[in-house]
Order: sequence, then C-alpha cells, then structure tokens
Amino acid sequence: MASDSELQALLGQVPIGDLAAKFGVDDATMREAVQQALPGLVGGMAVNASDQEGAQKLEAALEKHSGAEGGISLDAIDEADGQKIVTHVLGDKESDVAHALGQNAGSSVISSLIPKLLPLLAPIVMQFLAGKLLGGGSNGTVASQPAQGGGGLGGILGDLLGGLLGGGSQPQAKSQQSQGGGLDDLLGGLLGGGSSSGSGGGGLGGLLGGLLGGK
Repeated sequence: MASDSELQALLGQVPIGDLAAKFGVDDATMREAVQQALPGLVGGMAVNASDQEGAQKLEAALEKHSGAEGGISLDAIDEADGQKIVTHVLGDKESDVAHALGQNAGSSVISSLIPKLLPLLAPIVMQFLAGKLLGGGSNGTVASQPAQGGGGLGGILGDLLGGLLGGGSQPQAKSQQSQGGGLDDLLGGLLGGGSSSGSGGGGLGGLLGGLLGGK
C-alpha cells in the first residue's frame, strides 16, 4: 500500500499533458513512457543511497530543491539541472539504462522517448524527495528522523521502486502491467547485476547493484 501511495503522489506531479504535447504523443503513451523511465532514475538514486557517503551526497543535493505539492508545470522544470542529476545518478551507464528501459517498453515510440524524458523527470523526482524529507516546500536540512513508514530516504526510494516494479510489498500488479517482474529482472541483471533476491524496498543493492558498477 505504501508503494502505491508514494508512486501515485509522484506521478501526480508529472505534467503528463504538457509532456505529451511537447513530444507529439497522446497522454496514454506519455504516461506509459514516464512509468517506464522512472525506475531507471529511482533505481539509480537507490543504488547511490545504499551506502552512507552516497546517501549524504544525495541528501545534500536535495537541500537545493524545494518540495512541491500537486502538479509541476513543464516551464518550471530546469532540463539542464535535470541532465546534471541524471549524469550524477547514472554516470557512464546512462545510455545503457535508457536502452534497457526502452527495450522493456515493447514500443519504439516509448523507447525513443525515454532518454529525452530522463532529464525532465529527474528534477521532479528530486522535488518529490525534498518534499518528503524536508517537509512541504520549506528549505532547510534533511530531516534526520525516518520519513513516513520508517527508513528515511532509502525507505521512500524503496517504496517508489517497489511500486514501479510492480509490487515490492504488495501482491497486485497495478495498472502498468508491462512492468512487473520483467523490468525487475532486467534491471537486476543489467551489466552483471546479481540475481534479485528481494525486490522493492529490501535488497536494492542486490536488485540494481550491477547497474552502476556493482555493490
């Protein structure tokens, strides 16, 4: 349940209609493309946050973003900043991750959208995380106490990833049926990642460790 609520809150901030108009596709196609692209970003952040140094760097970056509630307009998204976030999170694996996510989409249109969406979605994910950890839109320092349900930053990323991969903590598959275990396995095995012994909130290092250099 936590996975679903966190995921829906994040998706609620994405300007699906504006993005669809920008790239000349319908809303349903854009929504699916967004849901295919997000696991790459969220998973990359989860891998970065899986050790103390990486978590501290990500939390420091969050302090530069104000939390937002409700939808975010396309005009308010800093794509250049988004590209810096993507480069930091995914490093030299950015094209591999985008390619793998695109292959899983089963649609050439969605596959072509994913690399274009990553730098547009990255600031939205950061604002969402900042809102969760810093409180609604206020600047300051990242809260040291665990956020909503325990686990702090790692817990929130785990909930999101569990929802995006089709369940983590919940058995039902959700609306994005094309995701499910297939994307879980794909990301887990990409570039030599270990077999995913626990999906969703738990073994994030095992699930995506190989994605960014192995942990």
